[in-house]
Amino acid sequence: MLLIKNGNVFDTKTGEYNKLDILINDGKIEKISSSINEDVEVIDALGMNVYPGFIDAHTHMGVMELVIGPDGYDNNEMADPINPQLRGIDCINPQTRSYEDARSVGVTTVVAGPGSQNIIGGTHVALKTSGYRVDDMVVKNHVAMKCAFGENPKKSYGDRGIAPNTRRAQVAMLRDTLYKAKEYMKMKDAAGDDLTKMGPVDIKLEALIPVLKREMPIKGHAHRADDILNFLRVAKEFNLRIIIVHATEGHLIADKLASANAACILGPSFSDGLKMEMKNVTFKTHKILHEAGVKIAIQTDAPISPVLDLPLMAAMAVKEGLDEAEAIRAITINAAEIYGFQDRVGSIDEGKDADIVISKSTPLDFEYLAEIVIINGRKIYSRLGV
Repeated sequence: MLLIKNGNVFDTKTGEYNKLDILINDGKIEKISSSINEDVEVIDALGMNVYPGFIDAHTHMGVMELVIGPDGYDNNEMADPINPQLRGIDCINPQTRSYEDARSVGVTTVVAGPGSQNIIGGTHVALKTSGYRVDDMVVKNHVAMKCAFGENPKKSYGDRGIAPNTRRAQVAMLRDTLYKAKEYMKMKDAAGDDLTKMGPVDIKLEALIPVLKREMPIKGHAHRADDILNFLRVAKEFNLRIIIVHATEGHLIADKLASANAACILGPSFSDGLKMEMKNVTFKTHKILHEAGVKIAIQTDAPISPVLDLPLMAAMAVKEGLDEAEAIRAITINAAEIYGFQDRVGSIDEGKDADIVISKSTPLDFEYLAEIVIINGRKIYSRLGV
């Protein structure tokens, strides 16, 4: 058991800080109260802020390994632009340095999986940043199916003389695959338990059934407004639950995103020099989308940008007008709610996983440092090494 006393605990519901004690037992938050006294190990957080563990809502951590180079690159399977059958959990090395970096800055959960070179790249998984075996780190598997629009798939295949060469081909190939999956689902439902009525199993189409049944969202890599709108059009046609990753020009179509009930995972937003479709990148997007009623989270795309930068990205959004409490929500509870694992992490509540960050400042302070990081009730990181 572990007891955190006297900390200023951030409430994701109200955006306020309250001086509270937190009792942790068997990896869970057992009790939160103004005064708890137990004969257990105590962390005195007097004068410090206490936050739920931060969540990086979109990464390729462990799929793209730091330092190793090409031998550690498993981000995209380039033999075919349509790969819904691939699972992020099958190619993550949690011992790459990104996971150590994450713990040191207070990122306790990440969503990781394949990249954006393919029209459909496979599923992502949410996992803790502490552990040696991915299976033991999973918060929720298959949190979203990844698809992509714009420059990445266009260049990756078009430069090889293979479809898609154009944006319209990307959309057509996605639509074609979803139609085939829809027909396959109908055939499977009609067959029921009678295997004689069922044709050959198609692992690609099987993987898309949860998407068509709205059991799993599909998240689309899209920077430009026209690519985002293409995704919204397809989603409406097939009645899909959608998440927009990057949404660099989302501020230009905020009303459309709000009316489509599309969540947006924003970032990384530090550079407009990476590619043409990012020429309108701005940290103002966060405020504009939030005020339009769009649920937002923030991501680093690590290791594209270092996972260490997640609090800094939230701070930059505040600098451009985003409400401070909402910026913290964007790296905690919002990400959990977007993917549907808010029952486990994202806020400090009784019964949830004891993933906690203790700091002398807020994560929005440009001099922010995590003093103590707790994952599943265990002290995983201490800045002083004790």
